[in-house]
Amino acid sequence: MKLDAHQHFWRYDARQYPWIPAGTPLQRDWLPADLAALQAPLGLDGSIAVQARQSPAETQWLLGLADADPRLRGVVGWVDLQSETVGDDLAVLAAHPKFVGVRHVVQDEPDDRFLLRPAFLRGLGCLREFGLTYDLLVYPKQLPAAIELVRRMPGQPFVLDHIAKPFIRDGVLDPWRGQIRELALCPNVWCKVSGMVTEARHSGWTPEEFRPYLDVVFEAFGPGRLMFGSDWPVCLLAAEYREVHALALDHWDRLTGGGEAGRAAFLGGTAAAFYLSRRR
Repeated sequence: MKLDAHQHFWRYDARQYPWIPAGTPLQRDWLPADLAALQAPLGLDGSIAVQARQSPAETQWLLGLADADPRLRGVVGWVDLQSETVGDDLAVLAAHPKFVGVRHVVQDEPDDRFLLRPAFLRGLGCLREFGLTYDLLVYPKQLPAAIELVRRMPGQPFVLDHIAKPFIRDGVLDPWRGQIRELALCPNVWCKVSGMVTEARHSGWTPEEFRPYLDVVFEAFGPGRLMFGSDWPVCLLAAEYREVHALALDHWDRLTGGGEAGRAAFLGGTAAAFYLSRRR
């Protein structure tokens, strides 16, 4: 199974998606048929849809899309993990077989240690009961809290989104590099090779700009804990879908020497094992 481990859908509404930049290709509806047309020439079988706004209604809408489209293999939705009713809320969502995980937009929280708030930790502690994963969406400044979090919860599966959004356009590696290595020491953490192009110059970037960052995550996590994600349609701010796919795959082949088994894991097998096998 070849999967894109990270993409989004929405019906565009400026009030619901205020983070979408004005005057960009993102200001329109992006739906499963749009993605299928891009994936088919590349041989991808489907994807994991990830929340794009913090709303229970959006989570239900994504699950409805998944009901209607077999290519949408799983949904990482939003749940208020700080709610007193989080256990009941998760039970309702987990009844849907394609609800596979939870994400909170921690990168936008002003508290760099938001992940360690007692109420948030309590909610995170409920995920294992339902076989659910957690997507870590953080900036480099929030990596110290993420490291502490994953150490506190060794039985909870985590995946790092967008390699923690390092400062690619500025060519800055540290302290991100050391923090990624420290995070990867925890065997309950995986990493998505995703979201990089929007952290570089949005026009005129070259593959060479990403190599130092990709070298770090490939060394730190190893081939077995990496998965390809496009971050489509957000990636359209800087690159076409096929370009994002090629960037990740070319680096995989350069570092690993290719090989069908390893490539198949990177392009979907690892994502399927991480997200889908836990719900069976």
